[in-house]
Amino acid sequence: MAVAAALLLAAGGLAGLSACSSSSNGSSSASGAASALASALSSATAGFSGEPPSALASKAASAVASASSRVSSAAAAASSFEASVSAAGAKASQAAVAALAPVSGAGNATADVKLTGVPTANSGGLHAVVVTITNHSGATASYAVKIDFNDPSGKTVDTAIVGAENLAPGKSATPVAFSRQPESVTLIPKVAQAQRY
Repeated sequence: MAVAAALLLAAGGLAGLSACSSSSNGSSSASGAASALASALSSATAGFSGEPPSALASKAASAVASASSRVSSAAAAASSFEASVSAAGAKASQAAVAALAPVSGAGNATADVKLTGVPTANSGGLHAVVVTITNHSGATASYAVKIDFNDPSGKTVDTAIVGAENLAPGKSATPVAFSRQPESVTLIPKVAQAQRY
């Protein structure tokens, strides 16, 4: 199929040249050249059963391989980033989920929480936010924080819960909350609930 296309293109290109020629001698020599080229290509490929190599196909295959490699690399980076911060916070997150279960409203510690976005380039393409929890009370306390990830219209499209346990007065913890929404989606993180217990 590709060989036939090449022959048609070559013949068509030479026929186009002959149409542009102003003399009849130029026209007949161009037609003769087209016939000779078509004949040479036909005999050269007569026993060929596969597709001829194509620079364009090679470039396309290279681009696909490169894109696939970048996707794999980004997925690995995301997984690595999440694993590094999740392992430490898994236990605190479970406790935070339990602590927030009976809470209605915003909770008693929203003033103790600040959010800082993490660029997706640093998080392997994941939406992530550092949740800085500072114990402003006079006693050691644990915290549970619910983060809503909202779209630009204000609708909550994802939620994450993080926590910090046994935080001394004046001390801070910085768990990271993640959204599993695609990187292309615009998200605005917001503290939905924060409870000191």
